[in-house]
Amino acid sequence: MLTLEYHGDVAWLTLNRPEKQNALTFEMFVAIDGTIKQLTKNRKLRAVVIKGAGDNFCSGLDVKSVMKRPSAIFRLLFKWLPGNANLAQRICLGWRALPVPVIALIDGNCFGGGMHIALGADYRIATPQAKLAIMESRWGLCPDMGSGPLLPSTMRYDQAFKLACLGSPIDSQEALDIGLVSMVSDDLHLACEKLLSQILTRSPDALAAIKTVNQTAYRHNRRATLAKETYSQIRLLLSKNTRIAMHNATSEEHKPYQQRAKW
Repeated sequence: MLTLEYHGDVAWLTLNRPEKQNALTFEMFVAIDGTIKQLTKNRKLRAVVIKGAGDNFCSGLDVKSVMKRPSAIFRLLFKWLPGNANLAQRICLGWRALPVPVIALIDGNCFGGGMHIALGADYRIATPQAKLAIMESRWGLCPDMGSGPLLPSTMRYDQAFKLACLGSPIDSQEALDIGLVSMVSDDLHLACEKLLSQILTRSPDALAAIKTVNQTAYRHNRRATLAKETYSQIRLLLSKNTRIAMHNATSEEHKPYQQRAKW
């Protein structure tokens, strides 16, 4: 379900469930979190590349798999303090904590949790065939995997708001236009190798410093945003309108929503 290979000092991480479009199980969350911790300790690491096996990056959460174990939902959302990152948020934000450039190679579907993982990368290269979406609103939920602190440094507020509210896939050219991806290329690996060939000629200390400085410059109140993400998601999970939204997302019969709760 997860493959980690080293090509020289570059780590290549592959989401490896191609038969399920690399949809995320609870075990994959745990494995990705553990991999990030492992990479953090590697002093020889110069860069990380994240990709999906087969024709898709990641179609998001494997809902059926996770719902079979209610304790998994608790473990995904649990945190000791509101401003801390929980497991679901760490697999997005953890890439930004690595002191090396992280590149996401996006082909096919990149939805929901897959989109959040890609947002954690410093650079995103997509094929012309790629489709990208933040999907939570279609289920009556809000994005809660740590993209809240990252989107303000990635794209304009109105575009981020539209992307999260509609939950509709966009193509890679539109994603490029609004800043969601960094480059569109017919050959992901060639584009990646060209970028890596330049990155690896630079001082790793300089790259680590540049990454830290840029993140500091773009960082908003991360702890407050993470707390709001989790608080909002828990409230939504208990909401009648969320149950209606989940029914509507899986049925041709669309039930009317009830009165909006006070926020």
